Amino acid sequence: MKLQENWKLRDFNVGEARDLEVASPDYIDYFWMTTKVPGDVHTTLIERGIIADPFYGHNDQQSHWVENKVWWYRNTFDWDDEQDDQERIELIFEGLDTFATVYLNGVELGSTDNMFIAHSFEVTRELKKGKNVLAVKIDPVHLHAQAKMQYYWSGFSKKRIWTRKAQYHYGWDWGPRLVCSGIWKGVHLIKRRNAYVESIFARTTTITDQSATVDVTVDVRAFNKNKPCSAIVELMDAENNPVASETIQLDRYNGLIQDGAICAYNLSGEVRLNVSNPSLWWTHDLGEPYLYHLKVTLLCNEESVDVHEQRFGIRTLELMQRDEHGQHAFTFVLNGVKLFAKGANWIPIDSFIAAVPDTRYQHLIQMSKDANMNMLRVWGGGIYERDIFYDECDRLGLLVWQDFMFACALYPDYNRNFMDNVRREIEQVVRRLRSRTCLALWCGNNENDWLYEALSSSGEIPHPFYGEKIYHELMPALLETLDPTRTFWPSSPFGGNDHNSREEGDTHNWQVWHGNIEPREFGQPQLQDYSVEGLSFKKFKGDMTKFASEFGMHASSNRYTLQRNIPENQFFWRSDEMMYRNKDIHHPKGILLMEGYTGAPGNIEEYLNYSMLTQAEGLKYGIEHYRRNKPDTSGALFWQLNDCWPGTSWSVIDYYGLPKAAYHYARKFFAPVLITADHDPGKDLKLWVLNDRLEDYNDTVRLTVYRMDGSVLSTHEFDVLVPANSKLQVATLTELDLTAGADAADVVCVVSSASSITEDNFIYLRDYKDMRFNPAQLQVSVDKSAGLVRISTDQVARMVKLELDEEWLVMNDNFFDLLPSQTKVIQVKQSYGKAIPWETLRVSTLNTDGNNITLL
Repeated sequence: MKLQENWKLRDFNVGEARDLEVASPDYIDYFWMTTKVPGDVHTTLIERGIIADPFYGHNDQQSHWVENKVWWYRNTFDWDDEQDDQERIELIFEGLDTFATVYLNGVELGSTDNMFIAHSFEVTRELKKGKNVLAVKIDPVHLHAQAKMQYYWSGFSKKRIWTRKAQYHYGWDWGPRLVCSGIWKGVHLIKRRNAYVESIFARTTTITDQSATVDVTVDVRAFNKNKPCSAIVELMDAENNPVASETIQLDRYNGLIQDGAICAYNLSGEVRLNVSNPSLWWTHDLGEPYLYHLKVTLLCNEESVDVHEQRFGIRTLELMQRDEHGQHAFTFVLNGVKLFAKGANWIPIDSFIAAVPDTRYQHLIQMSKDANMNMLRVWGGGIYERDIFYDECDRLGLLVWQDFMFACALYPDYNRNFMDNVRREIEQVVRRLRSRTCLALWCGNNENDWLYEALSSSGEIPHPFYGEKIYHELMPALLETLDPTRTFWPSSPFGGNDHNSREEGDTHNWQVWHGNIEPREFGQPQLQDYSVEGLSFKKFKGDMTKFASEFGMHASSNRYTLQRNIPENQFFWRSDEMMYRNKDIHHPKGILLMEGYTGAPGNIEEYLNYSMLTQAEGLKYGIEHYRRNKPDTSGALFWQLNDCWPGTSWSVIDYYGLPKAAYHYARKFFAPVLITADHDPGKDLKLWVLNDRLEDYNDTVRLTVYRMDGSVLSTHEFDVLVPANSKLQVATLTELDLTAGADAADVVCVVSSASSITEDNFIYLRDYKDMRFNPAQLQVSVDKSAGLVRISTDQVARMVKLELDEEWLVMNDNFFDLLPSQTKVIQVKQSYGKAIPWETLRVSTLNTDGNNITLL
């Protein structure tokens, strides 16, 4: 039974009311606010008009009082089910944020202190026939942290280290401080009869050309260990046809499990399924992410008492840390194939995650696939994501790098209560996610090992490495038992002489944007160079990392997103409200980065365009370099995919689902077949073809050099055969070979595939600020009924941009370059079926103005 209806909410001052009085079934709550569960306090207050939208202007400053209140939820429901002596009833909260006390019919069932895990309470005797009253008290987090040591190193907040809740709620360098609370996941009453399935662990053990073996461990909680339990384990194909089936006795007794008032015996058993001619699960770029249907039916005394069902992909996956020559590597190997991981870091998709519909998850992960990504990293300062996230990654064929939720701080691993809490969290999270086909790696934390060593070396941290016992003792020991099938990586970055070493492990390249001076070694301070040269994205080319798991640059959100959240009289470059959108306190970094490539912006229009172009070209520059360094470099996950609020950040998709220029660039620079040029101003151009597919690439590659009016200066064609999963340097050309004597600032190079297997790649021989573009006249026509926009130009058009005043728009391309010989057709859709506001359409390019656009 789901308890989603009839919830009410009210705030109290600390100490204002007696708990048992508010929890009593007789308490009068007629005039409390109605609220949604799953949900959170802030969203309810916004919907009721009690607080203004915290995302607009500085409104978040007006809502800080919310985190200092005690919040009570109450629910009245009817229970009419019959039950007998063989049955027990559990009340399950899938997620409580965070310090909550639960009452049923005035009886205190217990308290919680961890947002990340589910909490179960036995209520067999407390539940009544007919009317029942459920009450939940949620304390302010400061009540539970204020007496704790709060002066350890911890980025963005000193108090968060004691609270097992989403760390980004306390503010980060891309989001505001909004310390949420609430019943953020579902609430259920579940009837248990004799026994139930506690968890399933399914994994592929072997694959051959004709067969595969799948081992399935079934863990059961039984209320009477003397009643025989068995399980029927069935595997069906995608059409639900039987593939394999076995019945096992659950006779492995693992002792008593006690969780509050819930006492049960832990029984388990293991079965091996043999699958003939298996269809394998691949990332979408390598094949089909085929999913079988796994069903486990639990029998107790030959009676069916529980059923567990899930999707399951047959695949093998390992992290190769030494290559065939014994050299350091960091390469994921899927079904025996070395994979170049292409993707991004995923942060929580909202400051108020409880209110987010599943459709937003589905849309963002589909966007990731459409951008040719094959891996997402769930960053360690957010949440262990909802089931829909992993469902979609399984279904669409994206791997998941999974951080545990520890980020940029020292954590009190000396405290017994804290460590017991952390252990429960790890155990529950691993059991929940370990059968996920998409799950590629467990990672202990985000940046804690690296930053601790670097900052202690510079004298900024005087304390021991608190938290070390979690990542280097507790986690590996638990995972050795709970999930030995995946690599556990203690931290990101990690490995080498400096945990951010390029010689081994994974790295975070914050030379670009933050200006870190690298390489460094253990014992040396971490220094920064805040200059145009120190922050330049050209530094990517010197990075020979094994795996780049974090790197990126800021770009503005889209105009619609900013205008929706900034007062009209503040919508100008460097206004207080514009600056408030940027939570990275070192604002000059973005200006210096643009100054090096586009020149510094002078107005809001230039800021929108220059920041987006610099981010897009910078990520292209870095990722094409990383891919050319394959297989020594085996992954590039940029920071970051998405936003949790409408701000200015490293994201490539803004809060309202509108892509920035870098998103559309990503679809091209992550393409399975990529034709790329290694070139810097004044140097030779080296032409490469990268083939990540599992078949050979046989084609003609063409490099054409155009003047700005579209006339051809030179054409170079190369017949290429690039073996599967490899690369080929095709040619080396001087700038004179390309330009035929023309000024390099007056030309554009376009590399293309004769078979059109990959999109054209535009290459400029000079940085944008040093180029000379002619004013372009655009011709634009719109077919509203078909949702099509056609665009042509009389001169090379740099970064053609389409804007509409609507959220969650999908375009097959945007922020593209256009030649005079081309007509570009753009398909425009709205993800949720809303009408397209065509009257707000604006089409622009960097080398024109509104007077040079003709609407046909």
